[in-house]
Amino acid sequence: MSGIEILKIKTKVLDHFDPDFGFPKFESIGASGVDVRAMLPQKNELCVSSGKRILVPTGLSIEIPPGFEVQIRPRSGLSLKTDLLIPNSPGTIDADYRGEVKILIFNCGEEDYQIQHGDRIAQMVLCPIFQFEFISVHDLEKTSRGDGGFGHTGVQ
Repeated sequence: MSGIEILKIKTKVLDHFDPDFGFPKFESIGASGVDVRAMLPQKNELCVSSGKRILVPTGLSIEIPPGFEVQIRPRSGLSLKTDLLIPNSPGTIDADYRGEVKILIFNCGEEDYQIQHGDRIAQMVLCPIFQFEFISVHDLEKTSRGDGGFGHTGVQ
């Protein structure tokens, strides 16, 4: 991957991490995120009941560099083929968090769904962040859109 800076993310492996699956990795040269897997204690399965949310463990804690966040996003294939969603997408993991990365999963279907140990359940994307502060002003710069909100450009 020439021309792309590779950052090293310090990663702590927890007791229920399964080394047979290895660390998350990029599945293609143009991928922006890595797939993370369910790492379930005793390698059992986890039921996501219809209409319910659960936290799925990954067996990993990470040290995100200052100036970055990790976003947790749905895997497109999982969202297409199942009724599982990541309700707070993208979920944010802040640079100062050191606990286990867990994935919030919601089952919007009518049937319970079994997550198996090792299933790829989400994508993890490293993103730069900019901290900011608000300043009070009397007026904002005018634009052609103005204060047009939801649906202001129509359907077609």
